[in-house]
Amino acid sequence: MQVDITVKEFEIHDLAEYINWIYFFHAWGFQPKYSAIADIHGCDSCRAMWLASFPQEDRSKAAEAMQLHKETVRMINSLDGKFKVYAIYRLMDANSDGDNLLLDGNVVFPLLRQQTNIRPGDPFLCLSDFVRPYSTGIKDTVGCFATTIDPKMEELFVGDDYDMMLCKTLAERLAEAAAERIHEIIRKEVWAYAPDEHLTKHGLLREDYCGIRPAVGYPSLPDMSVNFLLDEILDLGRIGISLTDNGMMCPHASVSGLMFSHPQSRYFSVGKIDDEQLADYARRRGKSIDEIRPFLSVNL
Repeated sequence: MQVDITVKEFEIHDLAEYINWIYFFHAWGFQPKYSAIADIHGCDSCRAMWLASFPQEDRSKAAEAMQLHKETVRMINSLDGKFKVYAIYRLMDANSDGDNLLLDGNVVFPLLRQQTNIRPGDPFLCLSDFVRPYSTGIKDTVGCFATTIDPKMEELFVGDDYDMMLCKTLAERLAEAAAERIHEIIRKEVWAYAPDEHLTKHGLLREDYCGIRPAVGYPSLPDMSVNFLLDEILDLGRIGISLTDNGMMCPHASVSGLMFSHPQSRYFSVGKIDDEQLADYARRRGKSIDEIRPFLSVNL
């Protein structure tokens, strides 16, 4: 299946229900239990009952979380209508060839394979395992995507450290929320391999859906330099994303990655690789070992 490059834009209020508050509060040093404030009705009575549900020694921290959430919702409302969040995606014919993806018949997308596993007997996974091999003669599909905020959001609240930090962490969550939303649209409507999916908000955030969307820089896709490949595929500038020399995206609140539909696909960590795989990966990327090594420092 192929779908040409598609750009979508979202109003901030359309993404609010897709925000993963656990990660938002984690950025502020709160344990996951405090993120439940996002599920509490905004009335004083409900909030007071939520606060009273904590042991006495935790109530001070819970009150801080409550205030942080209140201020974040206020910021969401103040930014809504003034700024948008953007997404771009493309669905491509694909096959696997060993640890490479072959996209659209002419793009080689090298990947890394696990060399250690958690439990004896577990397979050593590579993302290419979730795509039909080229040898089958049957085309499969892989999606590429990126999301980002309006870059002007990063210029807000200069001189106000608290609000600037609040806006920064919110912007990061909105970019992730856009990735969650665009993945849902693709699963149910565009790629439509899960048209009857009906997940609750928590089911969605628990990733109970079929398929995965590993992001660049995360454990199964750790090499930030593959953003240059995604730029060739998607033209990230269409939604205002530029890349630094080391593959980092600007605006900082941006997400990029791949999408797989295989029902057995799952997230995993590549972990440590040896010098042999490093050399092989560098060759497949068309880079020298010295060029690719800095992008994989945590895996060496």
